[in-house]
Amino acid sequence: MSSEVTVRWLGTNAWEITGAGATVLVDPYVSRTYTGATVPGEFDPDTPITVDEAAVETYIGAADTILVTHAHFDHIADVPLVAQRTGATVLGTETHLNLLRAMDTPDEQLSQVAGGELYQFDGYTVEVFRSSHGVSGKHKTLLFPGTRPGPVPERPEVIRDLVEGGSLAYLVTFGETSLFFNGLPSFHEREVEGVRPTVLFMQGPNPNYPNYVERMLAATGHPPYIVPTHWDDYEAPLEEPAVDLFGAAKLGELVAEASPESEWILLDHLESYTFGA
Repeated sequence: MSSEVTVRWLGTNAWEITGAGATVLVDPYVSRTYTGATVPGEFDPDTPITVDEAAVETYIGAADTILVTHAHFDHIADVPLVAQRTGATVLGTETHLNLLRAMDTPDEQLSQVAGGELYQFDGYTVEVFRSSHGVSGKHKTLLFPGTRPGPVPERPEVIRDLVEGGSLAYLVTFGETSLFFNGLPSFHEREVEGVRPTVLFMQGPNPNYPNYVERMLAATGHPPYIVPTHWDDYEAPLEEPAVDLFGAAKLGELVAEASPESEWILLDHLESYTFGA
């Protein structure tokens, strides 16, 4: 089995992974809806959920599997349309999938996971890990917390309706090349301990998590490659160069200190990189 894998960054925590004739998408969100979230004092949680169909058509092609890390708008708002157009299998928690059902994602394409699963797909495997979303402030608050178990809820209309719903991380493996996607500024250290990915995708440091970068790198065995994710202004146009709002530069410095043998791969919007070539 070929170990060559190409990744392309679609902004935010959206990644396209291609290898062995297959395509895997992580949090495929390209609509870039303006909510004011990146401007102090302007965030509007009642911003209507919108999908830029032209952007989805332009930037997202075929897909075999879609991996959802959590259910905030900048991660799943575009998933229903992508799933409808591609027929891809969608992995997520009960909440993620119930929200997607409410947004007309085909039910037969939805695969519920909770962490601990290891699935064999055609040419690659996907292992699922429990994770945790980042918190903020003195009281460690979570943006749009909550779950949607049981019956399918009413259709989400505004971004506050898309609750976090539990967070997941994924290890995607093509042959000898493995990619660990932890697009959150937190992780379950004892579960990740011993995972040895070729490539680690991670967010920048969060002051609520002591020594996050050092602990993550140690737990994953100081991977050969480190790629920052979810660091741009995710409401600015995808056609423009990424603006570092969430600590990619600082993360690069900390990686250089804690894991000098790891190669730092900083991709701009729509740029690609091939591992295992």
